Amino acid sequence: MKLIIQMPCFNEAETLEIALTALPREVEGFDSVEWLIIDDGSTDATIEVAKRCGVDHVVQHMGNKGLAVAFMTGIENCLKQGADVIINTDADNQYDASNIPDLVKPILKKKSEMVIGARPISTIEHFSPAKKFLQKLGSWVVRGASKTNIPDAPSGFRAISKSAAQKLMVFSEYTYTLETIIQAGQKDISICSVPVNVNDDLRPSRLVKSIPSYIQRSIFTIIRIFVIYRPFRFFLTIGSSLMLVGFLISVRYMYFYLFESGNGHVQSLILSAILIMMGFQTILVSFLADLLSANRKLLEDVRVKINQIIHKRED
Repeated sequence: MKLIIQMPCFNEAETLEIALTALPREVEGFDSVEWLIIDDGSTDATIEVAKRCGVDHVVQHMGNKGLAVAFMTGIENCLKQGADVIINTDADNQYDASNIPDLVKPILKKKSEMVIGARPISTIEHFSPAKKFLQKLGSWVVRGASKTNIPDAPSGFRAISKSAAQKLMVFSEYTYTLETIIQAGQKDISICSVPVNVNDDLRPSRLVKSIPSYIQRSIFTIIRIFVIYRPFRFFLTIGSSLMLVGFLISVRYMYFYLFESGNGHVQSLILSAILIMMGFQTILVSFLADLLSANRKLLEDVRVKINQIIHKRED
């Protein structure tokens, strides 16, 4: 059994050595533990620090492509290196590496294929109230979209089995955390959560450059999640809402027409007709989006089968 611990990095020379020093070289249940660094176009000494600390595998991007792309690059290369279990953690030493045995335990016991480390959000001092609220909101949305029960969906500290890793495909360019959990719910990947500790903050978050920016990106990410993974419900809700508003406006028009002669309320009738037509068209779009979603799932299944064949040949 091989465990590979991956770290996406972008200009992490100042914190990388601290994070790597904390990583284990032996974990119960595994014959070997290897480290893999994904350098996402760093312009500092990230690679030099990684090699000096004895990292087994270094993968480089030609330019900064973002955290989500770096995560998937790491997953693909871990599979190529024969990983049976993959640990993803941050290069800023946010997560306590001593919890790694706790993360892999459900996978080793065949109780789960993906394990998310749940941070004590409410007690983390360097998290602002707004960030804590958004963390909880994001987790709530993911639970609703994925039908899972993960308390800390934005956590990047997670263990992934080989079978689960082969099924993952992240579309977002911003972050992978929410989308991979929803995929787990969609693809029947068993998933659970274990409590983990966090270390002191070494640097400001790269994802949260400002609260307004984080809110904007989080909203777009959540909307995109629903469009991709719940397209029928998403467009049906919009279409039904438009038709309901149009119907209520038409009722208002009929009231004035029957009881108060209706003079001067033709605009309401026009608006009602427009909203009802828009709602009907949006509902039609929901059926088309559902068909496209089914086609995407079939293509993803084909991709998984091809990856499994490739990895068997490499083994």
